[in-house]
Amino acid sequence: MLIRIQDRNEPVPSEITDRAVYDDRRRFLKGMGALALAGTAGWWLPSAAAGRKLEGVRRTAYRIDEKPTEHRHVTGYNNFYEFGTDKEDPAREAHTLKTTPWSVQVDGEVNKPGRYPLETLIKGLALEERIYRMRCVEAWSMVIPWVGVPLASVIQRLQPNSHARFVEFTTLHDPKQMPGQRSGLFGTGLRWPYVEGLRLDEAMNPLALLAVGLYGEALPNQNGAPLRLVVPWKYGFKGIKSIVRIRFTRTQPVSSWMHSAANEYGFYANVNPEVDHPRWSQGHERRIGEGSVFSPKRRTLMFNGYAEQVAHLYRGMDLRRFY
Repeated sequence: MLIRIQDRNEPVPSEITDRAVYDDRRRFLKGMGALALAGTAGWWLPSAAAGRKLEGVRRTAYRIDEKPTEHRHVTGYNNFYEFGTDKEDPAREAHTLKTTPWSVQVDGEVNKPGRYPLETLIKGLALEERIYRMRCVEAWSMVIPWVGVPLASVIQRLQPNSHARFVEFTTLHDPKQMPGQRSGLFGTGLRWPYVEGLRLDEAMNPLALLAVGLYGEALPNQNGAPLRLVVPWKYGFKGIKSIVRIRFTRTQPVSSWMHSAANEYGFYANVNPEVDHPRWSQGHERRIGEGSVFSPKRRTLMFNGYAEQVAHLYRGMDLRRFY
């Protein structure tokens, strides 16, 4: 497939997402803001600068026969509302984020709770490159070559107890570093800190990844450095960034988007072309960097093309109800 990149240095939101979709979601966020205004682990250390080459990365069978999205788009067009609501805000503002030292608090229904330095949390786990599709709930998509470790491997070493049924993740909360978390003009109105969750069996699925890099390099701040979640069969907002807490729970976590708009953003958030967002269709998507605004959109695949690996997790469930 030939990929034609637009002449502009950055994608224009209206050329990637339908203008109505883009404006709708931004109005929702700004409306809430207005209310507020009223290898092994030895290869890498958290101090590794974004863009630094990661050594000892192992190629895996987790690949797709689609051209990866260009690095400039992957790192320049993001949703990371801790740094603002515009797609360019994370790349522009995330330089304020200090990723060293970094630690992750582990608690809840787990046998090995504690505060783990990041290098300890993933020590001895081989880095893997996995090329996954990423489908945003806003009907655009990318193909990203992530680098990370299997989430299941980390969970196994933490030893959740028999009461654990869900895993809750929390992003750093530090308005001094993350201007989008501040109230006032630049606040998004989302509930901070950002929280996401998975069922424990979802978290243990082999596709689930804790990413520390992309394109063979340490994660850029705007992409969720130094540690983020990647669950490719779910919409992108499930991929929580800059993780500082992992909590094992008996009950289903309430995510930040569920708290703000539960009728629009459910707990499962599985990519499903048959269940539309209340304000736009999920049947098709625009691949970033592919063609132009006039090019035909791609048909969205059930579970983002990963049905063979994950459909069994939802057998017997009403996917319109559990969206």
